[in-house]
Amino acid sequence: MTTRTLKRVIESVPTSDGAGVKLRRSLGGRPELRVDPFLMLDEFSSDDAADYIAGFPSHPHRGFETVTYMLDGHMLHQDHMGNRGELTAGSVQWMSAGRGVIHSEMPQQESGRMRGFQLWVNLPRREKMKPAKYRDIAAQEIPIVQLPDGAGQVKVIAGKVVVDGREVAGPIQGLTTDPTYLDIELAPGAAFRHTLASDYAAFVYAFEGTISIEADGRSQVLEAHKAGVASDGDKIVLRGGEDGGRALLIAGRPLREPVAQYGPFVMNNREEVDQAVRDYQNGTLTTAGIAATQ
Repeated sequence: MTTRTLKRVIESVPTSDGAGVKLRRSLGGRPELRVDPFLMLDEFSSDDAADYIAGFPSHPHRGFETVTYMLDGHMLHQDHMGNRGELTAGSVQWMSAGRGVIHSEMPQQESGRMRGFQLWVNLPRREKMKPAKYRDIAAQEIPIVQLPDGAGQVKVIAGKVVVDGREVAGPIQGLTTDPTYLDIELAPGAAFRHTLASDYAAFVYAFEGTISIEADGRSQVLEAHKAGVASDGDKIVLRGGEDGGRALLIAGRPLREPVAQYGPFVMNNREEVDQAVRDYQNGTLTTAGIAATQ
């Protein structure tokens, strides 16, 4: 088996989105910083309500999926279909915008810590105009696998892990991009080994302590708030730093399709993006393409 190495580091940079929510963006800061099929990764973390209280008022999406993983805090999702979803500590929302969704994500707290991530996952051409759908996943639905000898733990949001010969699957399965989404917490010096399809894209985002990516006797350190893009290979080996570490391991099947993006619209060419803008302006974003997809 070929062990993956750290091929590239993407620094996260401070920015803001929505109505002024402060966050850090790694993937997606520029078009060349995408990792097919992953378009963007934002980390938000603050104890100051002024950094998040304005939230993300009503806004549109088309052509991709958003994955919101809450570590701390409470947000409320509402959309044009009448859905309401409570995002609380440890929970996940996996939303496929398809041909169109108009939604809001607003804080349900006026003080305290708000911390989590939002990942954008591209949809293949044939799925971009499907009806929107989403799934709220409560914290208790996400398996937590304890690693042997107190090495740490792994939360399995999407994909599967094998520990001590036991396979554990996360609640998200069966998507075209076949995503893996793991939250890995490692004790100082402890290792976690994971098998991946050799041609799948993969990256690690460290957010507490440090994480090393090990291969062929070499250890490459990834510091907190940085995304490390992995090379091709059949497996990846992560090790906790001197004070331990915590990171997301995200992987998936590349789509290898052209990407045309304008803000919240992600299509395959400029003409489709322009059509999405027109559909939003004339009020048909969420209904366009129904006949073609039925």
